Amino acid sequence: MLLWALIPGFCFAAGGPDPGKMLPKDSLLSLKSSQHHIQLAYDPIVSSDSTSVIPFSRAGNLILIAATIDSVKGNFILDTGAPGLVLNLTYFRHYPQTHSSDQEQAGVSGGAAGRIQTEINELRFGRIKYHKVEADLVNLGQIENSKGIKILGLLGIELFRQCEMIIDYEKSLLYLHLISKKETRDYQSELLKDTAEYSIFHFDITENKIITKLEIAGKKLRFIIDCGAETNLLDSRLPDKIFENVTLGRRVKITGAGDGKTEALYGNLNNMKVGSQAITNLPVLITNLEKSCLSYISCTDGILGFDFLSLHKIGFNFVKRKMYIWK
Repeated sequence: MLLWALIPGFCFAAGGPDPGKMLPKDSLLSLKSSQHHIQLAYDPIVSSDSTSVIPFSRAGNLILIAATIDSVKGNFILDTGAPGLVLNLTYFRHYPQTHSSDQEQAGVSGGAAGRIQTEINELRFGRIKYHKVEADLVNLGQIENSKGIKILGLLGIELFRQCEMIIDYEKSLLYLHLISKKETRDYQSELLKDTAEYSIFHFDITENKIITKLEIAGKKLRFIIDCGAETNLLDSRLPDKIFENVTLGRRVKITGAGDGKTEALYGNLNNMKVGSQAITNLPVLITNLEKSCLSYISCTDGILGFDFLSLHKIGFNFVKRKMYIWK
């Protein structure tokens, strides 16, 4: 059974993540599957040079890049928590649709609906093209309303499985290189030539989620890395020893699917290490993540989103499963 799981995001008022000024919104959608891997039936085609430098803008803490679906061009959210291409039903409702009644949508606060899919002829962003791409159709109106901007869809991880991606939040640039079969072993971006500037970490991809290991208070934990999550999440079911390292603020409401709401605690996390790099005073929301568990494996312990990713320039080689974090 395929299951849509909401990953909650929050946008913060100007002046930093003051919990008193926190504005809840409906989160982005990410696909959860009973299959270990969803192989989509398309391959990227490079129009010329296989390296793209793509400027991006931001809607709150979300990365927006320009992409074109057939003849329709507009803003797409870069979302490594989504499985593949997700289109806003509002603008693509005229496309042929396939409905799956045995597949549900559900979120941290409840709600359910069937799954709708379609196929588009061409997707283009940077120098890369995809032909005959399967896509999920979802109403993204609540995200558009909260951000005040037209959003055509989400670009998920399956589109980047053959790529190296480097995100420079300071310069608002996305460096994307399509790794050819000949380059699989040896390719390395010019940005990675000075090995003293960054650290290398291993990650796995499980059910189209980036999974990495980190340490909090000496305990090793598994986190999803999701650039479509506007803040970091910590599972409320973790041992008390973990929460001794969290300075708690106030309670907040998470608005999920439909009108459902659930409570979360806002706080700042200390004593966290990614490899040898120490992270302190990291904003987190504490909530029960049971409904975001991945099948066949134990639940992950949390989600690292914008507040973590934007601390440094960060890169991913999806072929070698290597993550680069600049010092």
